Amino acid sequence: MGVEWVMLGFVIGAVSGTVQYFLLSKFTGSVTGGKFGKKGVLFAITQFLFPFTVLFISAFFLSAELLMIGIGMAASLVVCALIRFFMVSKAGKK
Repeated sequence: MGVEWVMLGFVIGAVSGTVQYFLLSKFTGSVTGGKFGKKGVLFAITQFLFPFTVLFISAFFLSAELLMIGIGMAASLVVCALIRFFMVSKAGKK
């Protein structure tokens, strides 16, 4: 496989990791905000099943790039969390 396919796998992983971070932040926001209702349960279920669905579908169509998809997902989650941490830390200092 060429570099293009590897990059496609990484991009798919990065996009799905960003979506997963968004779902996770919505879920934790609803739980910590005391508004845990149907939306919170929906975010929890969706956030839990989303990476499995992406990896399961990718295993059939892009099996050679599955590792890069997983790396992209993990890297995206870490980068989004770090960005959020530094934004909140910077806002707290003002």
